[in-house]
Amino acid sequence: MNKQIDNAVKFGSYDEKDVIFLLKNLSGYLLEGSVDHREMQIQQGQHYSETLPIEYQPPAPYMELFRETLLEYKQKVALCTGIVAEQIYKLKGENTVLVSLARAGTPIGILIKRYIKERYHIELPHYSISIIRDRGLDENAIKYILKKHPDKQIQFIDGWTGKGAISIELTKACNDFFEKYGVLLDDTLAVVADPGHCTTLYGTREDFLIPSACLNSTVSGLVSRTVLNKDLIGPDDFHGAKYYKELTDFDVSNDYLNVITDEFAYIFDEAAKKAQNLLLDHDKVTFQGMQDVLKMKEEFNIEHTNYIKPGVGETTRVLLRRIPWKILMKDIESPYVRHILLLAKERNVEVVHYPDMSYTCCGLIKKVGKI
Repeated sequence: MNKQIDNAVKFGSYDEKDVIFLLKNLSGYLLEGSVDHREMQIQQGQHYSETLPIEYQPPAPYMELFRETLLEYKQKVALCTGIVAEQIYKLKGENTVLVSLARAGTPIGILIKRYIKERYHIELPHYSISIIRDRGLDENAIKYILKKHPDKQIQFIDGWTGKGAISIELTKACNDFFEKYGVLLDDTLAVVADPGHCTTLYGTREDFLIPSACLNSTVSGLVSRTVLNKDLIGPDDFHGAKYYKELTDFDVSNDYLNVITDEFAYIFDEAAKKAQNLLLDHDKVTFQGMQDVLKMKEEFNIEHTNYIKPGVGETTRVLLRRIPWKILMKDIESPYVRHILLLAKERNVEVVHYPDMSYTCCGLIKKVGKI
């Protein structure tokens, strides 16, 4: 198995007290390609995890909007984090290992760890590992965690849900792991926001703006998306990622965490009360959002649901990393979409008023020609 973690190799800009990445360091390899070229490769069959998008570096007005958004929604993010953290602690207690799904899950996992430490004075271990659509969990990372913490229960964490692809992937991966190794993992995914109705463990079902969705690596510990490329990742390796040290001057990862953490003391009671109510009577998992996605697929004559990315977080990703075709928006006046309107204007992408959906907005990816 990959030994980099045993050798205490520093990876990413987070403090190791907050999170330990179980990832192979691929920083020395050139994996990035232009958005256009990469999109064509993906649409022609190359798996998205084999390469990386070039990291978008936002202009000053966008960063200003990020900071405004963070200050505006810091207490809402703190509250929703607290609600899900309280549920985790009540369900599993001290017998928990937090395992966030890199990379959108990583800052949320750190916040949940910090909340539980502040609220209950318990230091839960926290790792960040890779899960990749259609390829599953990093089994080497899971085996490492189980060996390190044989008597604890794993709690998987992500930032939010879209149409539920990662929730479905996680369930499948946990079933596969049980069949291979006889170990039953809890496939319940903990998220701050679950607008797709894909899990029972959430802070809110509202499709609101989680500020960390606005940026890429510079709000995620300077860590890239995870990579599974057979030329670089051997059978005993962890999945890989890059550490963008060259972006240190633009890094707001720890600032983001500290701003949210400072709000926890103000929301402890409300979070505990709302968490208890959800534990007693939470809404069922219906994958309701997928019905919206299938309707869009037919209405806009879209070849595959992979080209439809619902929710504020996923729409942001489309504008930052892919080639967007249209942005569907329930309410153009919503405060949650200001950064999306800014990005759409910058990239000359049409914004369509689309009120009849459960999401705040949705990104449609453009079908591109051959290379």
